Amino acid sequence: LPEINDSEGHPSSSHQTLKGTSKWATSLENLLEDPEGVKRFREFLKKEFSEENVLFWLACEEFKKTQGKKQMQEKAKEIYMTFLSSKASSQVNVEGQSRLNETILETPHPLMFQKLQDQIFNLMKYDSYSRFLKSDIFLNHKKCEEQEENSPEAQTAAKRASRIYNT
Repeated sequence: LPEINDSEGHPSSSHQTLKGTSKWATSLENLLEDPEGVKRFREFLKKEFSEENVLFWLACEEFKKTQGKKQMQEKAKEIYMTFLSSKASSQVNVEGQSRLNETILETPHPLMFQKLQDQIFNLMKYDSYSRFLKSDIFLNHKKCEEQEENSPEAQTAAKRASRIYNT
């Protein structure tokens, strides 16, 4: 089977697996799926004093996987106290916050925070995320990745790999 090569003679693949910063740059969803991406994004948000947004989003994701009413009640209360109550230590800025009153915590369900989580997601997506992609944190990380890719070790490994596959 003839191999299709890109302009530089590397085998090209229609669904190339994007990694690191190139994957993060495609969407906020991809960024949030990568633990390293989340780490860098949090670092950035900390500087912007809005780290609570991503922490709230992550807490909601975690909450959806919670099994058992007792655990759900505890986690829901924790999310409420940490992010949503008027006395919350890391209060997120969502509309209709006051409408989520504490009585809902008695009968938790996996998607009870979904509307608020979506609001915060959109806030991050249209606000902090675009700034993150222009930030030093992102750009320096990208530069490090590119230097690693272009290091002699990486190139010999790639050449070795291509020799193996081209036999």
